[in-house]
Amino acid sequence: MSKSKMPKPTESELEVLQILWEYGPSSVRQVNDHLNATREVGYTTTLKIMQIMLEKGQVVRDAASRTHIYASAMAEEETRKKLLDQFVDKTFRGSAMKLVMQALDKHQASTEDLNELKALIQKMEDDQKPK
Repeated sequence: MSKSKMPKPTESELEVLQILWEYGPSSVRQVNDHLNATREVGYTTTLKIMQIMLEKGQVVRDAASRTHIYASAMAEEETRKKLLDQFVDKTFRGSAMKLVMQALDKHQASTEDLNELKALIQKMEDDQKPK
């Protein structure tokens, strides 16, 4: 399955992917242990989620040893971009500005965040100037 055709991960699948992105290839037990650090999840539940993810092409499995090792088949940055694009399209009718304004209105931005935002705006303005 091509990466552009991969189905959007569910919330549980995204949790598993985030663990695999952070810690690298892992066994079901290792993923389950990380999930249990924040909430109780049964081993068989984690196994089933990862088997479904394997069928969907979201993870790959190395079955060379007795303990199967799973790795993400989806790049973190690509996945984040795809999910954000879908979210902006569906929730803000494609307006990134509405998303940014909502986020800044509801959450206190640090001075560092505001400086990064100003730098991004400056870069975007510079890129639009005729050369």
